[in-house]
Amino acid sequence: MKKRLYVLVVFLLFFSVKKAVAQNDTIAKQRKARKFIREGNALYEQKKYVDASVAYKKALNENTKYNKAAYNLGNALYENKNYKEAIPQYELAAQTAKDKTTKAEGYHNLGNAMMESKNYEGAVNAYKNALRNNPSDDETRYNLAAAQKLLKKQQQDNKNNKDKNDNNKDDNKDDKNKDNKDNKNKDKKDQNNKDKKDDKKDEGDNKDKSKESDKNKDQKEQQKPKPQQGKMSPEQIKQLLESLNNEEKKTQKKMNVRKAKGKKVKQEKDW
Repeated sequence: MKKRLYVLVVFLLFFSVKKAVAQNDTIAKQRKARKFIREGNALYEQKKYVDASVAYKKALNENTKYNKAAYNLGNALYENKNYKEAIPQYELAAQTAKDKTTKAEGYHNLGNAMMESKNYEGAVNAYKNALRNNPSDDETRYNLAAAQKLLKKQQQDNKNNKDKNDNNKDDNKDDKNKDNKDNKNKDKKDQNNKDKKDDKKDEGDNKDKSKESDKNKDQKEQQKPKPQQGKMSPEQIKQLLESLNNEEKKTQKKMNVRKAKGKKVKQEKDW
């Protein structure tokens, strides 16, 4: 029993010492953070915004939820025109603020950074949050009105640009359809011309074929043996030959008679 009590006492003492050390470390970190804040503020007053930003970042390294360090870092970045980098610092400052006035200041500056980044919708929301925490801030109310006016103009410009782009798309589509139609008409016209040429060619070929056919026909007619008029039959030829033969015999007989009547006696020669 005594042994258990002893262990419990030791444990409590150890836990207390550890807690005390942790608290001391936390206090030490807070002191360092405040020290860096003071350094940063001095540099900020001298308009050395880059050096001031470094000091505020060191303060945040010591205490990541240090509201003043985040808020002041946002201001240093804003003055150095690093609006996009300032935005998350103001958001952190507004979220970690413990009172409404500090929260309203964080949202107000957040709205200013978004205005500079031309994020008018974000600026409107930031100013509204600032007014929810501090409704009597006339400056925030004025900035809200300005942001709403710029947002409306931005939305109208975007709408006009969208309509213009849509019209350009429609015009391009119409031009494309017209080009396609013209191309189709051209193709159709070319095809018709081609068909006409082919028809003329076929007609010419047919004429040539007709001429060639007529020519071949004439050649064939010329080559074809013509029928001989009065062609004699074999019987008629035989009769003609016999007649000629008889006539020749008669003639020969007459010639022999004539030769006999006119033959002279041969006389012996007188030497």
